[in-house]
Amino acid sequence: MSQVFFTEEHEFIEILAANKARVGITAFAAEQLGDIVHVELPEVDDEFDAEEEIATVESVKSVSEVYAPFAGKVVAVNEELEDAPELVNEDAQGKGWFFEIETEEDIDTSEFLTEEPAE
Repeated sequence: MSQVFFTEEHEFIEILAANKARVGITAFAAEQLGDIVHVELPEVDDEFDAEEEIATVESVKSVSEVYAPFAGKVVAVNEELEDAPELVNEDAQGKGWFFEIETEEDIDTSEFLTEEPAE
């Protein structure tokens, strides 16, 4: 069974393997943003440093950045969001995931939160 962690910036990190995770925004973040109208995702094989901007989410209210939870390479993106960004509002931590990122070493989860951060 996968483990799910969170960041202070309301992103979720679902650990898929020791060195691979699926990332997106939390249901709380999606609710706060309002209707999501566009999600700009990274490209597969793009590499990012920890806390580097990796994606953006545009809603009717604002544009928000999503940051890499750790350094690694993007190995998959949720292409469904290109035509259906509302999936983030409907199922943020399920069908509305953004990307999968892989690192060469095991993921250090000690800096993540174990439950969704409060407002």
